[in-house]
Amino acid sequence: MSSPTLVIGNKNYSSWSLRPWLALRKAGIAFDEVKVLLDKPDTKQKILAHTPAGKVPALVTGGQTVWDSLSICEWAAEQAPNLWPKDAVDRAHARSISAEMHSGFMALRAALPMNIRATGRRVPSTPELEADIARVLDIWAGCRAAHGDKGPWLFGAFSIADAMFAPVATRLRTYGIALDDTAKAYIDTLFADPDFKEWLTEAEGEEDMLRIEEVG
Repeated sequence: MSSPTLVIGNKNYSSWSLRPWLALRKAGIAFDEVKVLLDKPDTKQKILAHTPAGKVPALVTGGQTVWDSLSICEWAAEQAPNLWPKDAVDRAHARSISAEMHSGFMALRAALPMNIRATGRRVPSTPELEADIARVLDIWAGCRAAHGDKGPWLFGAFSIADAMFAPVATRLRTYGIALDDTAKAYIDTLFADPDFKEWLTEAEGEEDMLRIEEVG
């Protein structure tokens, strides 16, 4: 059986593509990667060749297409259940914060778009942005307080929750957001991870273009 194919956008900008890419890597699922450069005249046409949703990311496997980053992560968890915590209560918690990240934090998304190469960029703060950042840090602090003795990730071992928050970590570092020690340590864990470092390296080498055509 051939490997699934993950269709992604630019690694510098495509926060939604990063999430399932990292989850598949951590699950040990071999996959082919197709990158569609965004903001090009033929971008939509190229994406539609892979998914009827017309947006990235999308996973093509076994004659079917799975789109939406969280849906792809859930598909990966069906192949590798260790992508969610084993404990039922922890698993529900991990799913809850993953869904919250998936559907919320609009002020953070708008003010701090993912741009790995923009280190040192600063943007004006707003009450809405500050509230979103405070909520992220509160989520991370609660998870690390409960599971810090089990490992360096939000629930000790890597889970889909970490994949969902990975792009946020890049944003907070890019824009120089003030962080507490717990958040700094968690972001350091992510940036030291070999798989994530590979994504960063490739993002640094991409041509510069705007981020469009993404779907949660």
